[in-house]
Order: sequence, then C-alpha cells, then structure tokens
Amino acid sequence: MKRFVLLFSLLLAGPALAVLPSEQLADPALEVRARALSLELRCQVCQNQSIDDSNAPLAADLRRLVRERLVAGDSDAGVLDYVVRRYGDYVLLRPPMREDTALLWFGPLAILIAGGIGAFVYLRRRKPAVEAPLSADEEARLKAIVERRE
Repeated sequence: MKRFVLLFSLLLAGPALAVLPSEQLADPALEVRARALSLELRCQVCQNQSIDDSNAPLAADLRRLVRERLVAGDSDAGVLDYVVRRYGDYVLLRPPMREDTALLWFGPLAILIAGGIGAFVYLRRRKPAVEAPLSADEEARLKAIVERRE
C-alpha cells in the first residue's frame, strides 16, 4: 500500500517539477499570480501543455518573462497582453473568439466534418463487386468436386 501511495504522489508531482525553485518569486502573492498566468499560456514547443507544466527551455523563458512583468508591476491582463503581442494569440491555451482566430476554434471540427463527408461519398460511390457467372467448364468441375465429397 505504501508503494502505491508513493507512486501516486510521484505521478501527481510531475507537472510541479517544471517550475524550478530558482524561478519562483520571493513574494508568495506574486508567485500565485505567476502560476495562474502560466497555466493560461501554451508552450510553443509542447503545443498542448501549459508553460507551467512544460520542461522545455522556451517554457522556462516564458515563465521568467511572466515573473519579470509581474515584478515590474503589470496586471495579469497586462502580462497576457504583453505575451500575446510578442507571440500571437496561439500562445494562449484559450485564444479569444474573433474572426482572425476562427481557424483555431473551428479548424479541427471542419477537418473532421470534411473527412466524414469524404468517407461517406467514397463509400456511396463504390460499386459492389459483381461476380461473373461460372462458365460451363467451371460448373462441370464444381459438380465433379461436390459429387466426390458426397
């Protein structure tokens, strides 16, 4: 049982290992804000991980940037705006719904629908295999085989 608890606690601690102690701010309130902001930003290397969870060097750079902006006195919205200006909307794990980000929101769904329609059309157009009738010679050989088995 102790091994299970230890293994389970190690699995839960995995993402927490991404933020190094040297990156953490001395002010606990700023550190909480930094961690919350880090959960909203996408690692550009890992794609679907937040920079808080990623061990990639770029994620570490972004975590440091977030902390620098917070220490400089930026609000949470100001930090996110600064990062978005530098890296674009794709850096946000939840990009805003706008005309220029519609592809991020609806692109995967459009690809899925197009693939489904393509598969449906392909399957509908397929012609069933038509079996040719047996020739007289083939019928005679088949009849001989059947008679031998009986």
